Amino acid sequence: MKILWKSLPWLFLALFATEIIAVLMPKKDGVLHVREFARLPVLLNGRVQPFDSVGHNSLLQIRSTSDVPLEEVPSWKFWHHPMKLKSTEWLLEVMCRPDKADERPIFLIHHPDLLGELKLGDKGIEKSGLRYYTFNQLKPVLPEIMEQSRKAEKVEDQARTPLQRQVVKLGNAVYVYEKLKDTLRPRGVDDFAAYLQDNVRPAIAPGVTAVMAKRAGQTYDEAAYNRIAQIADAFDQLRQDPGAGQVYPLVIPPEDPKKEPDNWGNIGAGVIDSIHEGEIFQPLGWLATMATAYHDDNPAAFNESVDSYTQWLKEKMPAELAKGRHEFFYNDLKAFLHAMIIYLFAFILTAGSLLTFGTFGGISESLRRSAFYLILLAGVVHTAGLIFRMYLEGRPPVTNLYSSAIFIGWGAMALGLILERIYRVGIGNAVASLAGFVTLLIAHNLAIGSDTMEMMRAVLDTNFWLATHVVVVTLGYASTFVAGALAIFYIVLGVFTPVLGQKLNARETAVLAMGTVAGGAVGATAAGRAISAVKEVRKKSGRPEAGTIDVGKALAKMVYGIVCFATLFSFVGTILGGIWADQSWGRFWGWDPKENGALLIVLWNATILHARWGGMVRDRGLMNLAIVGNIVTSWSWFGVNMLGIGLHSYGFMDSAFHWLIAFVGSQVLLIGLGLMPKHLWRSFRNSPATIEPMKGGGAKPVSAAT
Repeated sequence: MKILWKSLPWLFLALFATEIIAVLMPKKDGVLHVREFARLPVLLNGRVQPFDSVGHNSLLQIRSTSDVPLEEVPSWKFWHHPMKLKSTEWLLEVMCRPDKADERPIFLIHHPDLLGELKLGDKGIEKSGLRYYTFNQLKPVLPEIMEQSRKAEKVEDQARTPLQRQVVKLGNAVYVYEKLKDTLRPRGVDDFAAYLQDNVRPAIAPGVTAVMAKRAGQTYDEAAYNRIAQIADAFDQLRQDPGAGQVYPLVIPPEDPKKEPDNWGNIGAGVIDSIHEGEIFQPLGWLATMATAYHDDNPAAFNESVDSYTQWLKEKMPAELAKGRHEFFYNDLKAFLHAMIIYLFAFILTAGSLLTFGTFGGISESLRRSAFYLILLAGVVHTAGLIFRMYLEGRPPVTNLYSSAIFIGWGAMALGLILERIYRVGIGNAVASLAGFVTLLIAHNLAIGSDTMEMMRAVLDTNFWLATHVVVVTLGYASTFVAGALAIFYIVLGVFTPVLGQKLNARETAVLAMGTVAGGAVGATAAGRAISAVKEVRKKSGRPEAGTIDVGKALAKMVYGIVCFATLFSFVGTILGGIWADQSWGRFWGWDPKENGALLIVLWNATILHARWGGMVRDRGLMNLAIVGNIVTSWSWFGVNMLGIGLHSYGFMDSAFHWLIAFVGSQVLLIGLGLMPKHLWRSFRNSPATIEPMKGGGAKPVSAAT
């Protein structure tokens, strides 16, 4: 049993490391080379990205999930993973087999009033209290959906009711879904490749000749003219579609990538350009063949076209091809999801370590080390995902709200690991794992409904200020949250457990126990001699208790140090932001809500430090003030975006409002716990009193924990 506790950290590390290695291993394609197709680059929302990202982001926008379940499994069968249609496979269905895609339950409707108005209550599929509908089920009520959506869109975001927000989202989902059908082939043309070969190609030469003759006032072939004009008119309308490049991707690359690398077009533009050039543009032909081959389930033709187009891109547009392949790998890796799972498991181990602290030393130390190793592994995965994302964007780590959550979690994880190396009691592990999990969970929800690598707004398009002001001020956010998290652990552990009263040098007992595990009686004897030597040095120095400190005091030191760190970074970051604002908007400070929020963080952290220095608060007061810092920082981070005003507000986030209120409420409850009389705290309830001499003789009892 002792050997098991010693080996447990390495077993956990090996288990999760094996899982990460398995994720990194190359995966084979199926009969249809869908994964290779998923890597092909397109242009959408101003940036080159692979088909895989288009499918992933579109499905998140429509269904709020990144895949489509193909079978229904009861919730209690948690061990059974249902078959799923991945995002690129779903996208191919929408583009090439729309009849089949129309039968997939992808449209999420959960508002009871909207379901009642549309008379959909008895239809659809229910999953975890949510209802999903197919396009065919919505067809009879599509006019009503779009009409209600248009009316609701005229209402300001902040003034919309929950019903109006739901109908706007549904209307937008239907619009996106319909537009995606125009990506690889025109509506109603099942065999686009044959259409190009049998209709467009034969019409080009005689049609162009007829057009030129008519323009010159000469006799021309009217049938040839009418034929090419009919084709050109139909595809010119598609070429001018305002949704092209904004809602669905531009898939036709530029004919001259060196001169016009951004001149991508949709299939309408591809046909028009082919007419002008006098021959079918090769990429257009390959993409049309892919669409036809996938529709007809012809793997040989599909795979050959994918390979031919990939080779053309390798020669003509190697940078764009590499971008598509790298982003596909990033999507496929799902680094932040795996890191989130490891953080959660590490937090569970940390909780076990803290619960057994001081009572089962060997078990507590084994669980603490297990959690520490797993957090290191999660940190490596988290860091790799962060760096990979920076490489793909060509930007510093923080560019939008999504990336700020990832970076704040990374900073909190790093600070937690540093604290754990200094005070090896599990508190640093708890902060690192909890902060890592929560922030990545926030990022996961922020990714729903938008491209997380969207193009930068013009005012933000500067790597220097993104790398200085944004990074520094975000580190200020992270460290303030870490101080607040430590304060939460102080209050929870103090009220409900005796841990705060435990001496940190009780870890020597754990070391002795681990020594016993490591080498039986010999190991225990060696560890015991080392501890005796340390105590002898303390005795000779006249300070037998030198170096001993209880967990509560250690936590107070941690919070104080982190608040100092947070004050510095938030102050410097705010000043840098003012300089950037002066360059961008012509003023250093404008009392913008975001600027006010940043200033509040600086002022509140400074207030905590002055209250501590002035003796106005002691340990418990410091913790309560640090938790208030969580409220202030959450407002500056998220609350400003919910106002919908100011130069720093980039969209009203109504969905996060209830979560923010819930978070603030939880912090207020924790502050209430922290204000409870000390005798109600389990850690201080049975604390032995020490005797402090009084002037003039006598003595007075002093609580061991203050």
